[in-house]
Order: sequence, then C-alpha cells, then structure tokens
Amino acid sequence: MSATGPDSQAPPEQQAPPERCDIAVVGGGIVGLAVARELGLRHPHARVCVLEREPGLARHQSSHNSGVLHTGIYYAPGSLKARLCVQGAAELSQYCALRGIPLRRAGKLIVAGKQQELARLRELERRGRANGVRGLRMLGASALKDVEPHAVGLAALHSPETAVLDYAAVARAFAADVLAGGGRVVGGCEVSAVLDRSRTLTLMHSGGSTVASHAVFCAGAWADRLAVAAGASPNPRIVPFRGAYLRLTPEHSSLVRSLIYPVPDPALPFLGVHLTRSIHDEVLVGPTALIAGARDAYRLGDVRASDLRQTLTWPGTWLMAARWWRSGVTEIRQAVQPSLLTAAAARYVPALAGADLSPAFAGIRAQALDRRGRLLDDFAFSATPRSLHVRNAPSPAATASMAIARHVAVEAARSFGLD
Repeated sequence: MSATGPDSQAPPEQQAPPERCDIAVVGGGIVGLAVARELGLRHPHARVCVLEREPGLARHQSSHNSGVLHTGIYYAPGSLKARLCVQGAAELSQYCALRGIPLRRAGKLIVAGKQQELARLRELERRGRANGVRGLRMLGASALKDVEPHAVGLAALHSPETAVLDYAAVARAFAADVLAGGGRVVGGCEVSAVLDRSRTLTLMHSGGSTVASHAVFCAGAWADRLAVAAGASPNPRIVPFRGAYLRLTPEHSSLVRSLIYPVPDPALPFLGVHLTRSIHDEVLVGPTALIAGARDAYRLGDVRASDLRQTLTWPGTWLMAARWWRSGVTEIRQAVQPSLLTAAAARYVPALAGADLSPAFAGIRAQALDRRGRLLDDFAFSATPRSLHVRNAPSPAATASMAIARHVAVEAARSFGLD
C-alpha cells in the first residue's frame, strides 16, 4: 500500500464507475472503505470497486461523530462488538501512527452520580477487564477530581487508553490505500437495484450499472433496503436516530480535560449525554437520541415521506415506543430545549450550568430494530447469493472498522470461494 497521505491526490470519488468488477463494495463510509482495503490486500489480483451514493466519501456516520476511539468497556464479553472493538482499536492506533493521522490518548471517566449506578459501574469494570481493556481503574469521589477537576460523582471508572481522532481522515486514508492497490472508488453512484444474473450480480446505480462477481454491502442507514433488494429478509429494519451535539465556547472549554460519560442504561445501546474534548480541541456536549424523520435528517425538521413511512409501518417501532416512551419524551425535550441537554451534562460537571454552549452538529445513527421492538446491540451480518451484508454497525463500528473488515474478508473468502 502507498505510504503517501490521503490528500496527496485528486478526490478518488471522481472516478467513473466500472462496467465490470470482481468485488463491488457498496458504501463509501469508513467500514466500506476498510472492507475494500482489506479485500484488496488479501486478493491483489481482484478488481475491487467502491460505489458510494454521495458525491464524496464518509459523509454520514463516519464524519458526524465525536471521534472517540473506544476501548471495549461496554460490550458483553464474547460478543462481536467486544472482540472487534478491542482488536480494531489496537489496529487503528497502529495504522494512524504509520499514516501520520493525529490520535490523542485523552482518557475517559465513566461517572456514577447515584448510589444505584455503582453496581452498574462495577459491572462495566468487570466487562472491560474480561474484554482485555488495559489500564482500567476504579476511582473514588476525590480521586476522580485528579483526572477531571470540575467533575463530581460518587465514583468513576477511568480508561486512560480511550483516544480521540478524526474518522473522516482515516476514511480518506483507507480510500487512498484502495486506489494504491489498484481498486476504484466512485462517488455519486447510488445503488438502486440488485439483479441476480445466475453467475453475477448487476448493480443498477445512478451512474448506469456495474456487473460484479460478488458484492459486499456496507450501506449504513440504507443497509436494510439494499439487503432486501438483494433477496435478504427485511428483519431487522434500520431506524435512524438523530443525535445533536452542543459545543462549549472556548472560554469555558477548560471545564473538561478529556472525556466524561455517565453510567449508561444497560438495556439501551446508547451511552447517554457525555462530554468529549475532540481531536480538534473543542468540547462537545451530547448527543440526543431522537427518531429521525429521514435517514439523513441532519436538521431537526428534515422529513422524507418514504423514510418516515418505513419507520412508522415497522411493527418493531411501536413495540419499542411502548417500552421506552419515557426515554422518548426525555429525548424529545432535550432535542427542542438545548438547556435540558446542558442540564443532563451538568449532573457530572456542575459548572456547565453557567457556561455558554452553541449548536455544533448532528449525526444519524443507523440503528437496527427487529420486529419485536428490540434494538440490536451487537454488530449483525447476513448473506444472500454472491453477497454479504453489514446489517447493523453503529458505534463502535468506526473504532472496529479494520477488525470488521477482516471479519468480512474471511467470510467473503469462504462464501465467495476467493483464493
């Protein structure tokens, strides 16, 4: 692979789509690009092509996030998330060092503010140690102030290995590697249909069509639609959740040194309102977690009728809403009243109550929801003839991207009969 930086050449997404390729990777986010890179490394004679619906790369979850390199504390031991997050964090750290991509070991505190949260905090410590997370230590109320002087709580779990970085920069580097290996990366190429031609697949897209021997779909918020187009089950459905962040003004940014998280609800795959000093040295507060009116609804009022209809006609949506309506009301209130988002974070950093915050950005979490109303917590994959599908890859998928790519590549070699 090339050792040149990701910005040393013209944007790869300006290439034209090929008429034929051996393996098409649908989705130019960090996971799709990592998969294409891994396939190119393992099969250097295969013609690999990335087809991305947007004009540029990494336009959705890969760039609309707080940039945290997770260590694997939260995830059930033995789950794919646990294994691939820990492996992926180590691999991505090494990759960033080799490619000169800035990465800072900011460290993270998970703070218990209530007595009933202490048992859950100890469970997170147990999970983290079982998953092989290095450097974990439990801190008391006074010791946590040595790490974060403005934070308060009964106890905290400190993860010094947690880091921050720019995932869009990583995605660009992956794309440069794909090109250096002889692959092709095409933007503005939305796949709308998948036609099974017995021995090949024809991918119909906005640039025409591409005939591929095999395909790997890493389509994020559109993963379920393309899986169904290829013949897979509609279960699970992707339900988009909009997460909005606030930004601390520079004069108040000294209130947070690193990352401060609450103890999350173990029944939900969300980590709660937290504070993050990003790789760009700005302090973010958020996110919210509100069902969105479109799969790319970066503004609160954005609605697309077809997206909203698919969400509302899915039986799991109503079962989820019936179970979590109290949480839903809280999220709605925080989405429309930023002061409530600030108040949630001020439980751990009280000085935030008097600080100035402004809107930062919003991201969309592509969350898989099954028919029974269960939010899928683990990564999920499926297969159709000549195709593999990444069906659920929310956070920490960016952290785990290189490990996910290896997992997919191993399955591709088995399923596709690749040498």
